[in-house]
Amino acid sequence: MTRSQHHKGLKRAAFAAGAALTVVAAVTGSAPGAGAAPASPAGTPKLKLVAASKAVTADRYEGSAGVYLDLGTYVTVDNAPLELKVTRKSYKDPIVAQQILRNGTKVTTKTLPAGLVKDFSGLPDFLEVSIKNAAGAEVQKSKSNFCPNNASGRLRPDAPATSHYPQSCSTNPFTLGSVWGVEKGWAANTSAFDYDRPVDLAAGEYTVKVAVAKKYRDLFGIPDDRPTIALTVREISDGGEGGGGGGGGAGLTAHSATGGGHGASHDMAGMEGMEGMAGMGGHHYGPRGADAPTPAALSHALEARGLAHHLGDGAGHTDGSRIAPALKAATKRPTGRAGVPADVPKPDLRSLPAWDIAVTDGEDGDVAGKDYLAFSANVWNAGPAPLVVDGFRKPGADLMDSYQYFYDAKGKQVGYAPAGTMEWDPRIGHEHWHFTDFASYRLLAADQKEIVKSGKEAFCLANTDAIDYTVKNANWHPYNTDLSTACGQQNSISVREVLDVGSGDTYTQYRPGQSFDITGLANGTYYIQVIANPANRLQETDTKNNVSLRKVVLGGTEGARTVSVPPVGLINAP
Repeated sequence: MTRSQHHKGLKRAAFAAGAALTVVAAVTGSAPGAGAAPASPAGTPKLKLVAASKAVTADRYEGSAGVYLDLGTYVTVDNAPLELKVTRKSYKDPIVAQQILRNGTKVTTKTLPAGLVKDFSGLPDFLEVSIKNAAGAEVQKSKSNFCPNNASGRLRPDAPATSHYPQSCSTNPFTLGSVWGVEKGWAANTSAFDYDRPVDLAAGEYTVKVAVAKKYRDLFGIPDDRPTIALTVREISDGGEGGGGGGGGAGLTAHSATGGGHGASHDMAGMEGMEGMAGMGGHHYGPRGADAPTPAALSHALEARGLAHHLGDGAGHTDGSRIAPALKAATKRPTGRAGVPADVPKPDLRSLPAWDIAVTDGEDGDVAGKDYLAFSANVWNAGPAPLVVDGFRKPGADLMDSYQYFYDAKGKQVGYAPAGTMEWDPRIGHEHWHFTDFASYRLLAADQKEIVKSGKEAFCLANTDAIDYTVKNANWHPYNTDLSTACGQQNSISVREVLDVGSGDTYTQYRPGQSFDITGLANGTYYIQVIANPANRLQETDTKNNVSLRKVVLGGTEGARTVSVPPVGLINAP
């Protein structure tokens, strides 16, 4: 959900909307499955696997490694919402997943089996897929994760008009808490794309059978339905359309009568166009790609409490319904005396340990022939208030003057304070306004004190990653999830940048300035230090949690340097 694959994420989002619309028409008239759903006690969701279409077509572009299949299968939810709360106390503790069962005003929890959920990307090995060729021989057999927050849509007109649940499952290795959910009367797409592993199918006709794994059927009372879909794989060449023509790209298209969602499906990923994925001009992408953004937020859902009685913040629960006010930038500089009442809610900025660490030969403007230690880093907001910063530019000035805004519990602005400056970053891959002194990077010696290298301090703020959506006032539908809404243009006279509660801002290792020059640096142990709010220009609830360290061990020789990265507790994310 960050930077380099910004355009990819936006196209994915467009696909998600198309996929959701088809559910309404296709599922409503679907025939009964192989197994009848068990009766659901009051407050227990009734789940079912269905296929929106009997046949789908996938395009494989000439020279691509395969196809990315959206088979148009959905998990439908009725009787009550499907809601899961997934948390870990620390990086030394395992993930605990609980099902939240709502029946009127009564809320109960059901803890899922220990070890079932291994990360925050969804329910692992949920779907079982078997693909047979025209001769009846099985050519592919696989399992895939299911993110309930994936592309979804309504089953019938009387279902809630919008979903208040988050729109993606987090792939950030240092996520702390997630909420997954599907509204009553809705369905969620089960497609899970791994863009590093396309399905290698030659052009031809196939039969696909899809089933929910037995452990999940038993856990959620899902009937043993096994939809069968006719799959046609078309070869697309450079010269024309299906069977021998047209289009560049990487052959990511897979559509039924529809179209399929931070790691593909659970990012509401779609494949509309996807041009340019095949010929990225040699640009590197890390294990997480470049973190495509979650799509722009839907309306904040279900404000009519009669339709959604479970909305609201309470003891041990927050659904993000208290959203940040003033998404639109102020039209003029604040006036009057700057000041902030002591009891006004403030943000709490925290840094995550660096990850996606590698030695590279430079990227996007770095000096050729040198060794760089590249990494990804994230600063997030634990709340209970959003970070809202406006920049105002004097005519002809190169810098904007920045101000931090503060709001009371009802969303009324009650104070502001100067917060440094914003500067225009003209480098390729940035080309937007950066808020200075938001965070800084340092490479420390083994004693964790001596500063060996210092790096970036200016950032464009965007809600790229859901780090902990269980904290108080977490906004499950943050507004500025990508750079098109967050950081302005060169001719902007003012900019508003927001880091919402529960979300973080990731800069991936393949962005300019996201590395240390280690040419000539001795082998040995070092620490990557990420500091939030390094100059204390921003007012927070707590500044004692702003620093994180990640140990790295450098080895090798010049031009062939190596790096090893020890785990952080149970998190092995080098």
